[in-house]
Amino acid sequence: MFREMRRKNQLLSIEETISILEGETSGTLAVLGDDGYPYAVPLSYVYKDSKIYFHCAKSGHKIEAILNNNKVSFCIIAQDQIIPEEYTTYYRSVIAFGKARLLENEEKHYAIDLLAKKYSPQDEAGRAKEIEESFNRVVMVEIAIEHMTGKAARELVRKEK
Repeated sequence: MFREMRRKNQLLSIEETISILEGETSGTLAVLGDDGYPYAVPLSYVYKDSKIYFHCAKSGHKIEAILNNNKVSFCIIAQDQIIPEEYTTYYRSVIAFGKARLLENEEKHYAIDLLAKKYSPQDEAGRAKEIEESFNRVVMVEIAIEHMTGKAARELVRKEK
């Protein structure tokens, strides 16, 4: 169903791929948008147990697209270092494919708490207050990952060997 990566020698291990997902703070969500055009939007997220969670408003392009077609992709660029003298870029990236769904009740609370802990780990009281105040105004979305790959520039792979 999903294509194999063409340059397998640049494939990151599952552990390295998960490390990127856990360590980065933003990625780009891609959905099938209006009139069949792709719609890609950067957002903050949290990764846990083969799932990506993010929050958004109750209405708008992103939500409408997900409700129309829940198949999405999510991309993270963890390293993007231009090396002018080599005419290349040293990069590390992850692409994940999965199905998105809107969460409710306990699942929504679990996901919003994970997200808040990631971005404000030291402020438990502040997190609880923010969650309580915003809970009914936001939507939490879960992407259940069906396939993902991590990739590194050839030059980085060579240096690591």
